[in-house]
Amino acid sequence: MGKQKDLTKGNIGKTLIFFSLPMIAGNILQQMYNIADTVIVGHILGEEALSAVGSSYSLMVFLTSIILGLTMGSGAVFAQFFGGGNIDNLKKGMVNSFAFMFVFSLVINIISLLLVDNLIIWLNIPAEVEKYAKIYMTIVLYGVIPIYITNFFSAVLRSVGNSVVPLIFVGLSAVTNIVLDLVFILKLDMGVGGAAWATVISQILSALGTAIYFLVKFKNLLPAGNDFVYAPKILKYIVSSSVLTSVQQSIMNLGILMIQGLVNSFGLVVSAAFTIVVKIDAFAYFPAQDFGNAFSIFVSQNFGGKKHERIKIGFMQALLISSGFCLTASVFVNVFAEELIGLFIDASAHRSVIETGIQYLRIEGAFYIGIGVLFLLYGIYRGLAKPAMSVVLTIISLGTRVVLAYILSAFPAIGVTGIWWAIPIGWFLADMTGLIYYKKKMLQ
Repeated sequence: MGKQKDLTKGNIGKTLIFFSLPMIAGNILQQMYNIADTVIVGHILGEEALSAVGSSYSLMVFLTSIILGLTMGSGAVFAQFFGGGNIDNLKKGMVNSFAFMFVFSLVINIISLLLVDNLIIWLNIPAEVEKYAKIYMTIVLYGVIPIYITNFFSAVLRSVGNSVVPLIFVGLSAVTNIVLDLVFILKLDMGVGGAAWATVISQILSALGTAIYFLVKFKNLLPAGNDFVYAPKILKYIVSSSVLTSVQQSIMNLGILMIQGLVNSFGLVVSAAFTIVVKIDAFAYFPAQDFGNAFSIFVSQNFGGKKHERIKIGFMQALLISSGFCLTASVFVNVFAEELIGLFIDASAHRSVIETGIQYLRIEGAFYIGIGVLFLLYGIYRGLAKPAMSVVLTIISLGTRVVLAYILSAFPAIGVTGIWWAIPIGWFLADMTGLIYYKKKMLQ
């Protein structure tokens, strides 16, 4: 039988750290899918191809965030069932949610493939890179279903306290992605299409590995004949949680997509710099994001087990741990900003890209603690079956960011710097709202 862990028992701080570490490591490895594309494309194919990959990446982040939100929301419900010892509901919930989310993901996949040309226009992609963007975007969209399958089974595994297995398969896929990048681009001269196919093939392998492992090792959790039924009450509960979580995730990344269009309007240099820093951000604050996701499972299991005091204590300890992650990341990116950006593009040949990226990274990177607190607030409200509050916080954060970015950047004296400053302002407004609500409503 595969390893399972009850998060309703034991030392809270130690439980949170050891449960979250594999999730943090796994997501860092997962970012290597896109980091490998960016580094190799930037150094070998140049800034035009880099801009195309970056614009396509923003679109994929938005589309997969919808799927990720669905699986995260369902995973929180699965953890509630597991924490409360209700394995029958867990099995029925897995069957119903898998079918619902598979159809939903397939529809998203088909629509996005049909609208590739329109998406290129809506993203305001520079004319000189449209050709590359269409090639890359069309291919990576074939990875939507594998991404769904990987995230669904990973959510099930984490809901029962196993965060190690998803890490293993993500790691294997990351290595495969890098090797295929080098083969397809360096050896076979496939250009941006090669980078895209390397990512899709790696995602397929991750999906197969995660699904097969669960089916073989977790036989005690496999649905039986009586579980393959339509369970409207269970499905409604899962859908209400997962759809709202998906809305929260997609709003967050829709805001980023809108910012991508604004950034592209400033030209190729700013677009390339933005592409690079987005990748650095992914590494810098993903530990805090994954810690927030791990905290959500902790809250969900304890909520299902009716251990409310343990949740309150856990939130205070989680704030301290997450702050440590974020402050460390802020110091690191500010000290090594130029070196980090230089990893993605030739510093001597593209000095203007380097300088623009440094400005962005040092402004936004100084305030990672803001996004760290926000991730914890998302986690606790998802775990307490209040995903609507996460949507509210996301609207505040991203709404402020988008509005301020467009307003401030319109002033010639501020320009693109206004886009960078809008980000931390949005974070902290959402943080204040979420903490005040928690103090007034959840501590009573």
